[in-house]
Amino acid sequence: MADNNTVTLVITHALIPGQSTRYEEWLAKIMPAAARYPGHLGVHVIRPTTGNDIYNIVIRFDTLENLTAWTKSAEREALVDEIKPILSQDDHLEVRTENVFWFTPETPTVKRPAKWKQFLITLAVIFPSTNVVPRITAVIFPSWHGSLLLHLINDALVVALVVWLWMPGMTRLFAGWLKK
Repeated sequence: MADNNTVTLVITHALIPGQSTRYEEWLAKIMPAAARYPGHLGVHVIRPTTGNDIYNIVIRFDTLENLTAWTKSAEREALVDEIKPILSQDDHLEVRTENVFWFTPETPTVKRPAKWKQFLITLAVIFPSTNVVPRITAVIFPSWHGSLLLHLINDALVVALVVWLWMPGMTRLFAGWLKK
């Protein structure tokens, strides 16, 4: 039976200095290859900060079974073999089964922001969303006031705004502060 939770693969690659252009060319090949596999939900590349050559790639799949199909595929193995000569150490892989995380995953080179900072950023997003959305939907659907359906619509809109709009923007906006 397949695991129905979203899974995330975090790959850390440390490059030999001066190889970022070649690595970026390789990324342009491997990312579309991964996207063709069933259950692929997206990829995010965390590029090196000034002074290091470490890339973190975050790939999400809908199930552990589909992630495993990609990681064990001959296509991926061939692409990884292609890039190994420019890595200063073996790639580090970590599988996470959390459904979603908004902040950078903790890896050997990247530390997760302090919990109190995550709390403040999340509160700064949730509080206004949960106060503004219901006011807007009350105007659009006045006869649904107090209904379970309107409550569901409000919750769905707040979650969608937080996941796809506010949280990605806030984590980019406050990235420097979150890393301190």
